[in-house]
Amino acid sequence: GGGTAGQSGEGQPASPPPPAPQDEKEQGREEEKERGSEAGCEDPLEHPGDSCRELPPPPTPDINQLPPSILLKIFSNLSLNERCLSVSLVCKYWRDLCLDFQFWKQLDLSSRQQVTDELLEKIASRSQNITEINISDCRNVSDTGVCILAIKCPGLLRYTAYRCKQLSDTSIIAVASQCPHLQKVHVGNQDRLTDEGLKQLGSKCRELKDIHFGQCYKISDEGMIIIAKGCLKLQRIYMQENKLVTDQSVKAFAEHCPELQYVGFMGCSVTSKGVIHLTNLRNLSSLDLRHITELDNETVMEIVRRCKNLNSLNLCLNWIINDRCVEVIAREGRNLKELYLVSCKITDYALIAIGRYSMTIETVDVGWCKEITDRGATQIAQRSKSLRYLGLMRCDQVNEATVEQLVQQYPHITFSTVLQDCKRTLERAYQMGWTPNMSSGS
Repeated sequence: GGGTAGQSGEGQPASPPPPAPQDEKEQGREEEKERGSEAGCEDPLEHPGDSCRELPPPPTPDINQLPPSILLKIFSNLSLNERCLSVSLVCKYWRDLCLDFQFWKQLDLSSRQQVTDELLEKIASRSQNITEINISDCRNVSDTGVCILAIKCPGLLRYTAYRCKQLSDTSIIAVASQCPHLQKVHVGNQDRLTDEGLKQLGSKCRELKDIHFGQCYKISDEGMIIIAKGCLKLQRIYMQENKLVTDQSVKAFAEHCPELQYVGFMGCSVTSKGVIHLTNLRNLSSLDLRHITELDNETVMEIVRRCKNLNSLNLCLNWIINDRCVEVIAREGRNLKELYLVSCKITDYALIAIGRYSMTIETVDVGWCKEITDRGATQIAQRSKSLRYLGLMRCDQVNEATVEQLVQQYPHITFSTVLQDCKRTLERAYQMGWTPNMSSGS
């Protein structure tokens, strides 16, 4: 036993002295602390049985954290009313977004009686890059407001003002003078518009492509011919009940505007002598000749033969159109998809011819053709491979039971009668949540 203190009898270093004894409570607290450190909690727990302190919940998502471009995209799906009367009132940030220029390039202000000259001026002053505006049925806008709009928005491309009877030539002259890149002018049913306004459009708006002067009763050939000679890029023209517009206008447009695709002269003082000139329009795709008093079958047939791109033809209210004419249309109209024959002098043979000869016609309307019977309706449905709509409104010799049977046999075709249209309307109402009033008093 004579070894030194601190060495064992075998000459190895001694183990470190054992730690001082701890009571059980203190030892438990120490172990809890170690476990807490491993879990990422640095603060000691007050009670050994507690688990790790919970992390604070993540912040609630805030829509304003989205990039402005995303919010602008969302707001672009809302109407002007929704943006101005709801969204812009949420906060200043959203108000500023609602004033972004992209929302004020194309403005539909139609039927808003709160739109005045003063408001129009404020809008034009804030957003001078307006390219399209619609003020149809805005009765409180005068020539003064339109003139200010035209001056402040020289980049205006599309101007629509239906039924603004208070406006005169002053408005259209201002738009024509200040907006030289104008492409579309729709000003139907303006009683005060005359040839003076049209002359300015024809001489200053060389880019004009789309015009609508229906029911502007003071317009005559004088103004129309100037537009035809000055606006060579015209693609669409629509007139309606313009009694001072005659064959001279039709001839002028056919000669000077080779790019015309859509032509409408419903109820104008036009005859076959003018309409025949439309055969020169190789790009003609849609022709509206409703209620042309002196329109003969031969002219219609020649147009269909020579205008190979024609896909829509409206001959409604022309009592002279007969079965032979419709047969030629069915044979020769290789690209024709829509044929409207309401109140024409046709019989079942016309429908049978369409079913037999046409491979393209999808829409046929023979409403108010009193000679149409079950036979014609049944045979066109059976024979036509392309038909998708058949209008039979007030074809009183067509039995409703027959139509009901056709609806079941040919579900890909929509048959239009008074009863069938009522059924579809009710079905849509049910789908939208409408329920009939089943009160005991009814």
